[in-house]
Amino acid sequence: MQQITPNPRRDPAPTRLAYRMNRLWLTPLFRRLLRLGLPVFCLMFLLVWFLGDTPRREALVASFVDMRRSIEERPEFSVQLMAIDGASSELDQDIREVVPVDFPVSSFDLDLEAMREIIAGLDAVARVDLRVRPGGILQISVQERSPAVVWRGREGLQLLDSTGHRVAALGARTERADLPLIAGDGADAFVPEALLLLEAARPIAARVRGLARMGERRWDLVLDRDQRILLPETGALAALERVIALNQAEELLTRDVTVVDMRNSARPTLRMTPKAAEDMRHIKTIEAGASNG
Repeated sequence: MQQITPNPRRDPAPTRLAYRMNRLWLTPLFRRLLRLGLPVFCLMFLLVWFLGDTPRREALVASFVDMRRSIEERPEFSVQLMAIDGASSELDQDIREVVPVDFPVSSFDLDLEAMREIIAGLDAVARVDLRVRPGGILQISVQERSPAVVWRGREGLQLLDSTGHRVAALGARTERADLPLIAGDGADAFVPEALLLLEAARPIAARVRGLARMGERRWDLVLDRDQRILLPETGALAALERVIALNQAEELLTRDVTVVDMRNSARPTLRMTPKAAEDMRHIKTIEAGASNG
């Protein structure tokens, strides 16, 4: 009788290759590369292959440009006119000259930031905002600098605002006789102090002709009748208030005085007119003769 040999049992242990593949699959980095890296690689390969053909690439770029242009030229993106708010007629004209725009124009072709920088560079502009309003209107909102003083410097007459920033050139003093006058080198850097001094001199405002910066260090308050109040480098406001108080009490500035020198606050000095000085000497001579007699 033939003996049947049983089949050998299959070894359940994995092969070395299967074991290594299983371990590799359990690695998070490998799974991430396989799930993400492989599709990305295939996509990049197809993209490089597609764009590698020059006519095909040029056709793709041309179709993209045409699509973009068709969107930009749609009526809802068309800007038809410019509106400027907050500017005087002179500043309005200056803005239109420095920002020449040929309307109609697509809003995509307007560089609002570059236009804002150009307009902000104008002397008379303190602040500017630009936006495209519905209806195809380029809206420019301007905050214009307000002239506070007229400065007579080496380059002629200039209008300055309350901070000393240049606003515009001035042809003649009579064009802005309503504004106070300051003069001298470096006076534009001390406009806030000059305005404080002019405010303190309000009781004699009708006689004030202006402020002169002397040696780029201090101020002289210039009055009519060739009178001057010489103010110190420091404490100029207090010195001027002292002179104003003395004038209100003693009518100092109505007398024959040419200079009130307050540069040394401990020793204020008065300088009289030549005629008044001569009269004073004559009186003293008479008084001395009478006392000797």
